[in-house]
Amino acid sequence: MKVFFSSWLLWAGLSAFFAALTAIFGKVGVEQINSDYATLIRTAIILVVVTLIVAASGAWQPLASVPRKTWLFLLLSGLATGASWLCYYRALKLGPASGVAPIDKMSVLLVALFAVLFLGERLPAHGWVGICLIGLGGVLLAA
Repeated sequence: MKVFFSSWLLWAGLSAFFAALTAIFGKVGVEQINSDYATLIRTAIILVVVTLIVAASGAWQPLASVPRKTWLFLLLSGLATGASWLCYYRALKLGPASGVAPIDKMSVLLVALFAVLFLGERLPAHGWVGICLIGLGGVLLAA
């Protein structure tokens, strides 16, 4: 059972499931308020939930124990996440969830490119075919 919960495939699948719910719930939630304000509310809820999880799991550690490089990249990641969420909710406010989500998932294509360019990762030929198909599928779903 422990091996099951340590599988990255399980967590990636759950991430996709919850991301799908995010789009549906977010579309309904943003209907009657400003999209930036909706993002603020959502972020506050996430902060409370994650704080409770970290506290309950005993994963809390002193802030001083976090290396400077980690702080820098978590700061950059947080800024990118905030920008992504603001754009995502604005898109949901203006367009259909069935069109917004596929375009948002074009991030998969960008992650593959950035991983190759900046992290030195390598994708096999069939991996690139899959990335191209994801891109094509996103365009077709949004069209």
